Amino acid sequence: MNNTVPEYFGSMVFDDRVMRATLSADVYASLRKTIDEGSRLDISVANAVAQAMKDWAVEHGATHFTHWFQPLTGITAEKHDSFISPSPDGSVIMEFSGKELIKGEPDASSFPSGGLRATFEARGYTAWDPTSYAFIKGRTLCIPTAFCSYGGHALDKKTPLLRSMEVLSKQALRILRLFGNESAKRVVSSVGPEQEYFLIPAEMYEQRPDLKYTGRTLFGAQPPKGQQLDDHYFGVIKPGVAAFMEDLNDELWKLGILAKTEHNEVAPAQHELAPIYTTTNIATDHNQLTMEIMQKVAARHGLVCLLHEKPFAGVNGSGKHNNWSIATDTGVNLLSPGATPYENAQFLLFLCAVIKAVDDYQDLLRLAVATAGNDHRLGANEAPPAVISIFLGDELNAVLEAIDSDTPYEGTKKIKMKLGVDVLPRFNRDTTDRNRTSPFAFTGNKFEFRMLGSSNSIACTNIMLNSAVAESLRIYADRLENAENFEEALHDMIKKTIRDHKRIIFNGNGYDDAWIKEATEERGLLNYRTTADCMPHLLDEKNVKMLTSLGVFSIDELHSRRDIMLENYCKSVDIEAHTMVRMARTQIAPAIESYASELAQAAAAKKAVVPSLKCGYETGLIETLSGLIDEIEIKTDELEAALLKVKDAADIIEESAMVRDLLLPVMDELRAPCDKAEQLTARSYWPYPTYGELLFGVK
Repeated sequence: MNNTVPEYFGSMVFDDRVMRATLSADVYASLRKTIDEGSRLDISVANAVAQAMKDWAVEHGATHFTHWFQPLTGITAEKHDSFISPSPDGSVIMEFSGKELIKGEPDASSFPSGGLRATFEARGYTAWDPTSYAFIKGRTLCIPTAFCSYGGHALDKKTPLLRSMEVLSKQALRILRLFGNESAKRVVSSVGPEQEYFLIPAEMYEQRPDLKYTGRTLFGAQPPKGQQLDDHYFGVIKPGVAAFMEDLNDELWKLGILAKTEHNEVAPAQHELAPIYTTTNIATDHNQLTMEIMQKVAARHGLVCLLHEKPFAGVNGSGKHNNWSIATDTGVNLLSPGATPYENAQFLLFLCAVIKAVDDYQDLLRLAVATAGNDHRLGANEAPPAVISIFLGDELNAVLEAIDSDTPYEGTKKIKMKLGVDVLPRFNRDTTDRNRTSPFAFTGNKFEFRMLGSSNSIACTNIMLNSAVAESLRIYADRLENAENFEEALHDMIKKTIRDHKRIIFNGNGYDDAWIKEATEERGLLNYRTTADCMPHLLDEKNVKMLTSLGVFSIDELHSRRDIMLENYCKSVDIEAHTMVRMARTQIAPAIESYASELAQAAAAKKAVVPSLKCGYETGLIETLSGLIDEIEIKTDELEAALLKVKDAADIIEESAMVRDLLLPVMDELRAPCDKAEQLTARSYWPYPTYGELLFGVK
């Protein structure tokens, strides 16, 4: 692009700069109040905003508009309507009303509802989210919206996310008022999601049915070189990848997405993009757009962007680190210690709220990242284990231990901590090393939740995190507001939290098997290894009580989400299993058979010339390959039989358990002889691009 980045950044976004320039002062002030304080938008204001938004969009080449929403499919959805309306003289005019801006009505019958509605009940509504700016994609004005049913149930991920943000703000403000803060009007959670991904050549992708249908390789032998030399991480970016990244940045920056950092990741062909933090619902919108645009830009460069959590066995999978923090609308980060006694105490109280939340609702955080793809990644030496713990670092951990034991903190000087009276040491951002094995690590002024999978929406994780912390703050506020002595009650509450929840704090190596044993057997932490293990716990009594009492979900919405997530798990693995059957039967087994036949012909030709030759090489290889073909056939039959058994499950809980216990093991058993045969079959016979070709194919 000829323009500089500051000139074109956000050029396709109807942001605050555009609104201030195109709206009257009164309309702008009213809209800002809606955005900042959540006040209701008058229809006359909506009409004025719609007119300005349409004029701006048409000026930038837009011909259509869409209510852009995030149904429970995990991706975004859009129905495009043109701006044109008929004119009496036979021509058309471009129109867009406040009513069309505020509310849409897409057909909801084919979106997942988890039993909230019958298939024939088609009506659904989209409602404008004015806190997330509209943008232009292609020739379409996209209006971020929430999505609900005719009966008012949330059918999307944005609605409960907005609810969780609101309840977190409400409870955090109660705490701030107790510390004398009367200026803050809102507390906002912010997120910066780091996005990992793979790039492979498009022509090779087209030759792999497993990648096309499932997003991951279901077969594939390890290449001689993978990531053993650690030479890809932060290495020199290949020209083809650099061109992709440059193009991607341009597209993201035009949409106001704060793409900041890009680099090679650990595995060959793996890369990462990290944005600057922004408000959680906007960060969620931006991350969904980022994933979509990555794939579109990759196609322009003859590449395919893989967002699956584990596209290749034996090399690192891809995650999405969810960096989360909370701050006031006046710019005070509540997870940054201050310089005064009350700021220190306030920080420790909010820190304790997070510790309590993570311990009390380990199951919710685990199931918020549960998918069939992420199950392959969690627990390997590339990602946190399925056991959730918190890393605080040595200094902060020492502070909490001193509070717990009522002993002086051995910092720069000995200080007996009576919260709100004595000054705690100021914590610098980097007072300790990072711990990349921790699922939930404090990193100076935020927490990094590392369990999220690369293809996941960040909405689910942040709904549960916001809600759990809000519940901790609600409990604290209820007690402190009624305390006779605030400082004593505050000290006792922080001390009690540390004692009750210290089991969740672990600063060691999360990859160590000894930790898993300690966590589960000694500390009593949960270890839900698969989606089938954890997802049913969404409806545990304590979880239902917390989420419904805060108003984040209704009981019906929780039931629907459990069923939808388990259905997605079962359907994803079902597609993988059917793909394996087809690949093994129609391409892999015939390829091995053809090569074995050529070997047999070669041996026969040799014997015809020299009858005494034993042809040991050919004979031995033919026997091995024949045995593998037989094993492949047996395991393919077993997989087909397992697929039929799974269909007989009585309900989604039983089906997901059968997928975990019956289907996935047979899939692994089928893969093993196929991968072994790949290493023995001549390359000219093997029907698919190999791991080596896929991982090192981008120039």
